[in-house]
Amino acid sequence: MEHQAVSPSLKIKRTVAALAAIGVLGAGGAMMVHQNNAGANGAPAAAPVAAAAAPAAAGAPLVALPDFSQIAARNSPAVVNISVTGSTKVALDTSGQAGADDFGNDPFLEFFRRFQGPQGGQRGGRDVPTHGLGSGFIVSPDGIIMTNAHVVRDAREVTVKLNDRREFRAKVLGSDPKTDIAVLKIDANNLPVVPLGHSNDLKVGEWVLAIGSPYGFDSTVTAGVVSAKGRSLPDDSNVPFIQTDVAVNPGNSGGPLFNTRGEVVGINSQIYSQTGGFQGLSFAIPIDLAGRIKDQIVATGKASHAKLGVTVQEVNQGFADSFKLATPEGALVANVERGSPADKAGLKSGDVIRKMNGERIIASGDLPAMVGIALPGDKINMDVWREGKIVTVTATLGNAADKVAEAAPNNGAAGKVKLGLALRPLQSDEKREAGISAGLLVEDAGGAAANAGVQPGDVLLSVNGHPVNSVEQVRDVVDKSAKSVALLIQRGPDKIFIPVRLG
Repeated sequence: MEHQAVSPSLKIKRTVAALAAIGVLGAGGAMMVHQNNAGANGAPAAAPVAAAAAPAAAGAPLVALPDFSQIAARNSPAVVNISVTGSTKVALDTSGQAGADDFGNDPFLEFFRRFQGPQGGQRGGRDVPTHGLGSGFIVSPDGIIMTNAHVVRDAREVTVKLNDRREFRAKVLGSDPKTDIAVLKIDANNLPVVPLGHSNDLKVGEWVLAIGSPYGFDSTVTAGVVSAKGRSLPDDSNVPFIQTDVAVNPGNSGGPLFNTRGEVVGINSQIYSQTGGFQGLSFAIPIDLAGRIKDQIVATGKASHAKLGVTVQEVNQGFADSFKLATPEGALVANVERGSPADKAGLKSGDVIRKMNGERIIASGDLPAMVGIALPGDKINMDVWREGKIVTVTATLGNAADKVAEAAPNNGAAGKVKLGLALRPLQSDEKREAGISAGLLVEDAGGAAANAGVQPGDVLLSVNGHPVNSVEQVRDVVDKSAKSVALLIQRGPDKIFIPVRLG
């Protein structure tokens, strides 16, 4: 049988038709690219990632294929290398020698180790010179540069190297360790600048690009996606970090994170690592927050932060059951500082803050992050779950620099029954010593309460947010609870809610 010859063009057409039939290609034969090339005013962006193809056929997938070459070419001239000379205190071992693991010529190594726990077994110390590298980016043609506070921490001399290889001695205009933002100034004009975007517009899964100097390799470009937004980390920064999988290493700190329109949306600040190197988790400070801090530093040389004055805990399923919440969301107020804005507004231990200024609070860390981007003097409205219903509480935020007041005494409580606790009222001297006006001492703990972490010597202050002054009051609250109860416990100077499963 004679085989019919098939021309190459016909083969291509057949292949395209087959791929279109299974949804790999659009009906027009072009692979689909999902992007947003519109600028802030609706005009096409100056540096699009890729050209959009024809509209997709019904059910055809959208495949993002970013090309960051234009963004890198346009913005690299405004990304700088920062070298720092300073000194740091180095621990000495028992022989009086500095531990080899403590030197690390890069001052960021200690910063990246913060997630690994303390380094023990040493004592004493002495100052040794340090030399470190970081990154930054120019935001004003007259030489204003943004970077991380930890990049210039303890710096005696800061040198900025531009993309064109020129070097300048930089002045630190101000540094804010709370948000890890620092602002530098170099004596230069007509410098290239990066455009600033809005981090609030970022979406999880969106492509992002980092430019910096990891390990001193200038103008290094790495890319990835936004893994999460509003991420709270185990530090005291209250920054709602942008989590990405962009490769960030020591030396990248302070460098910009770009969106697909070539706008800075974050400042690369931290990585979660057990080795000191990149392991897939990097965190950037949102540019909306960083820009406000920069403006304050340029204007006054320092930054001010707002304070509400509460200690909050996560609302887990046990607490949700105890407080009769439909979902385990919100910030559970464990303690209110005396004289704080929260105290003046009437917030109480046991309140669950569900919204702030109309924004939902899912995890407890959302609240301090929201307060952290506000300013002292701002008024906030909170939706608070209290005794089975929502109430609105309005507070005027204070200044975090103000002296922290002593914790307000709580009218306490005590209970037993299904909890497995042996309780007794506190004596007058015990109340004075504990700094409270009422409460029940836990003489013995067993059963469900002990399993949850209640210990003898704890003081029980409330059950499900209800202050109690007798074992009968505790029995009454526990008997009305179906699945679990939330016990407010004072242990030494600290107060914490402990969920206890019943049954």
